[in-house]
Amino acid sequence: MTVLDLFRLDGKVALVTGASRGLGQGMAVGLAEAGADIAGLDRTPDCHETCAQVEALGRRFLNLECDLLQASVSDLGDQVAKVVAEFGRLDILVNNAGIIRRAPAIDYTEQDWDDVLHINLRAVFFLSQAAARVMREQGGGSIINVASMLSFQGGILVPSYTASKSAVAGITRALANEWASLGIHVNAIAPGYMATDNTAPLRADPVRSKAIMDRIPAARWGTPDDLKGAVVFLASDAASYVNGAILPVDGAWLTR
Repeated sequence: MTVLDLFRLDGKVALVTGASRGLGQGMAVGLAEAGADIAGLDRTPDCHETCAQVEALGRRFLNLECDLLQASVSDLGDQVAKVVAEFGRLDILVNNAGIIRRAPAIDYTEQDWDDVLHINLRAVFFLSQAAARVMREQGGGSIINVASMLSFQGGILVPSYTASKSAVAGITRALANEWASLGIHVNAIAPGYMATDNTAPLRADPVRSKAIMDRIPAARWGTPDDLKGAVVFLASDAASYVNGAILPVDGAWLTR
């Protein structure tokens, strides 16, 4: 076996949340390109484009409709059970789905605080818990959380998002400590400033957009394709001794 073989995901099954577009779609397709079958979870049934791309690669796709803002812990467990019922196993969980609400901290509402923490943190933990119970019986697996530059920094006008993404980094390390001995690798990707729906207001603001671009050494916004290599690595046997890592994919933003 060569080192390139270690990156192959043939025969593995991945569950990706927020898979209908953006970073989730990019990571789902990247995992399929490496050989994995994909279950795409989204709050709408609109995963048709992701499904088409995955199936064009000769991989299977399961569409799961679930609103993480409304889902109970039991509901999240049911989604994992559906993946196992369809594919017989679950090897990879990518906790990508997330929301952001922008407002000055002094005016921030309880609803905006609760909604962001519910999706960005609560769902991440309980989906990970349900997946880990399956992976423990299988002898291992990979859980990949999506953190953020704001796992390291404070941000502007996004207090609940910063809190949630800081906590995602923390829970990634905590779960790695508990589950590494079970063969479950828990890591996170911290994307930089990516051209997605969440950053549309920033890109539309000429002053804020310029300030961001001036700080990115790579001199461009990231794209969903930029996460493919990182997610495949962390999902693969090539990362078998990588646990609790927060991997920035940020065009060197953090080094500036």
